[in-house]
Amino acid sequence: MWRLPSTRAVLRGVRTAVEQRSRTEAAPEKAAGAMERAVVRCVPSEPKLSLSFALADGSHKNMQRDQSEPLGRALSRIATNALKGHAKAAAARKNRKNRSNASGGAACAGSGSETAAICEPVVKLYYREEAVAEDVLNVDAWQDGAVLQIGDVKYKVERNPPAFTELQLPRYIMAGFPVCPKLTLEFGDPSGSLYRWYKEANPGAAEPEGSGPSSLSPSSPSSTWTETGVNERVYIPSNADIGLRLKLHCTPGNGQRFGPSRELESVCPVEAGPGTCTFDHRHLYTKKVTEDALIRTVSYNILADTYAQTEFSRTVLYPYCAPYALELDYRQNLIQKELTGYNADLICLQEVDRAVFSDSLVPALEAFGLEGVFRIKQHEGLATFYRKSKFNLLSQHDISFQEALESDPLHKELLQKLVLYPLAQERVLQRSSVLQVSVLQSTKESSKKICVANTHLYWHPKGGYIRLIQMAVALAHIRHVSCDLYPGIPVIFCGDFNSTPSTGMYHFVITGNIPEDHEDWASNGEEERCNMSLTHFFKLKSACGEPAYTNYVGGFHGCLDYIFIDLHALEVEQVIPLPSHEEVTTHQALPSVSHPSDHIALVCDLKWK
Repeated sequence: MWRLPSTRAVLRGVRTAVEQRSRTEAAPEKAAGAMERAVVRCVPSEPKLSLSFALADGSHKNMQRDQSEPLGRALSRIATNALKGHAKAAAARKNRKNRSNASGGAACAGSGSETAAICEPVVKLYYREEAVAEDVLNVDAWQDGAVLQIGDVKYKVERNPPAFTELQLPRYIMAGFPVCPKLTLEFGDPSGSLYRWYKEANPGAAEPEGSGPSSLSPSSPSSTWTETGVNERVYIPSNADIGLRLKLHCTPGNGQRFGPSRELESVCPVEAGPGTCTFDHRHLYTKKVTEDALIRTVSYNILADTYAQTEFSRTVLYPYCAPYALELDYRQNLIQKELTGYNADLICLQEVDRAVFSDSLVPALEAFGLEGVFRIKQHEGLATFYRKSKFNLLSQHDISFQEALESDPLHKELLQKLVLYPLAQERVLQRSSVLQVSVLQSTKESSKKICVANTHLYWHPKGGYIRLIQMAVALAHIRHVSCDLYPGIPVIFCGDFNSTPSTGMYHFVITGNIPEDHEDWASNGEEERCNMSLTHFFKLKSACGEPAYTNYVGGFHGCLDYIFIDLHALEVEQVIPLPSHEEVTTHQALPSVSHPSDHIALVCDLKWK
């Protein structure tokens, strides 16, 4: 009598076998004796399992059955579906014969009656060559490696094979820029999957009648493809690919077994790139990932699409920038290439749209070994990525400045000072700025941990006192994490602080104090003045110094971005030079066709002391 087997995998795929199989999947004839596949998805948290297979008539069946249902009922339903499929196929054959006869075509001799009775096929499930009893529950019956027989056709059951739940190519593809497919897997992972890239061989062929520009069926007679020779997740088109569409053949896997392959084609052909970009020369300093003792750190405000795509941005803020260069699909190519080319260990980003994080940054940076976390503000937010081979994420301690100031006892004293100035208090509590704090642990030395903070302070030029309050909240919270929760761990604090080196905010960070008579307490006039003295205990320095500017637009340029580091535990090994003034101003200002943001990324190599 068949019994429920152990959880040991019965069927294990091998990479070479899947590669050979995937090459023959598109062939019209299956190899003699080859079994069809029946894919079962069964997870404990869901009441139903799904069963997917193709019938002999070519139709594809997707069934949902209760996991607690006896197998016999599921097999009976399969038999009914198979019978219907045979009946439809017979009717189609009869119609074709009738049309042939009506048009004068000769009928095949001895074709027999199409009205002959069609019998319901025998449907059985076997496991280890024994029939599975029909009273066994579905959850136990459909085991990996079982064989489903429908009439004369046999199917090998694959239970929970790796599968794609999402697979997309970017809409805008440029020569010289990495193409990183967005993919989400179930029961698999990208590193265990197989990839094979193709490019169009005959882009000038005429489209089949009735098809439009979106007709992208792989079976279209106008589409023939040639292999590129690239079998990695990321493909970088060359100038020879300009004008050609791309196709990705992808087989999901988990390192032990593989699931059904999928193919997808790019919507648009590869376009020419913009030529030399502002970051190309910087990449000469970052060709390789740093050794374990170093931490290459990037801080970058990438310009949120929600701000770049407004009429105000096009006509007032960035009138010098070509409109197409402000479009997200274009800028994403530049952002991906720039960030991946830094080979960073830590990347702190500001002005990140939620969709940009999930649809663009995660696929691109994941393919280069980084993992990320996101914190929304309102319309955009913060993202921190870390290299998985160097760090594990231990914990997250993100806050909203407004919520923390109002409700966290940690900031009680600061709030008591602020309530003495009601108008200033109201303005501070209206702001939506957030702080992202991640604690990372070294994968090589578990005793080494680091507190990585990321923020984007209030932007208004007259908001100096608001930024001072926000920074006081940030530093108190970071101290709590790096001293109380994880005593003694060093701090890296990145962000767009919207403060030049001459401001009170910068003075406060570097010196550890700000006097109550500092001019920034009245940054928005006497009505909102809120004099107070503040201190913090950190010893911080700007790892990249005080560049002439990190933000360069038509009406302003100045240093607003910093990577502050803990002098007790970290030192600077190398600062990657910023683009030259000539490069920045080639197209008047930023952003431009060769630079995706109005800010410039800060990049430096830090070293544990």
